[in-house]
Amino acid sequence: MADAEALLEPLIPALRRYAYALVRNHDAADDLVQDALERALSRWSLRRPDGDLQAWLFTILRNLHVSAARQRQRRGPHLDLDAVSSPGVTATQEAGLEMQDVLAALDQLPEEQKSLLLLVGVEDLSYDAAARVLGVPPGTVMSRLSRGRQRLRSILETGRATLLRRVK
Repeated sequence: MADAEALLEPLIPALRRYAYALVRNHDAADDLVQDALERALSRWSLRRPDGDLQAWLFTILRNLHVSAARQRQRRGPHLDLDAVSSPGVTATQEAGLEMQDVLAALDQLPEEQKSLLLLVGVEDLSYDAAARVLGVPPGTVMSRLSRGRQRLRSILETGRATLLRRVK
């Protein structure tokens, strides 16, 4: 297990970034990463020693996220009656507003396009590695990525994703 720890530890920051991009909650992202690492360690003997470890971990994390999303969809929304809502504070900086717009636009994309944009654009995975994570051919990755970028650009240009109206 010492070799597993040495191989997994440098990949944790990338897993956390990807998990946060998927769930948009630091606590939920940490839980998702922990579940993915637990799953990877419990199935360590099943991995291919010559395979891409990062792609394997991203695949586990994404599959856990998709499974949890399907389970939430079946169960309906979770309402915590004891939670106190904190007062909302909107960002006053232009960069904060632009980030909100991009995140809202990402949420409007289909899951396969969103995952590809995050894997290739944020995590800097190659097309082949992203194809292995999603279990699709590399040509499919390129076409979905192209359509995803085009759709994201369109959403941002038309302003359908804006959360706040800007006055210039």
